[in-house]
Amino acid sequence: MADINIVQAHSLAPEQARAAAQQVADKLAEQFELECRWDGDVLRFERSGVNGSLALRPSEAQLQIALGFLYGAFSSQIEAKVAEKMRKVFA
Repeated sequence: MADINIVQAHSLAPEQARAAAQQVADKLAEQFELECRWDGDVLRFERSGVNGSLALRPSEAQLQIALGFLYGAFSSQIEAKVAEKMRKVFA
């Protein structure tokens, strides 16, 4: 398994941070056919071979993704794309 951990600082209000997190989740769901659900301030997502969470805090968003064997080979490319999306939506 390959793990991706990204912490993105932000200065958004809680509702804006939640909307930004949803944009990231929508993009991940589109690319990997993930099931997403909110659990308080944590957005959880999963499918066979991919699972993780996007936790919102007052000044940062922390994304953790565990990739199974099939997706692990592409972890660096996935991380780069997700990090770029997070920079854009949490700016």
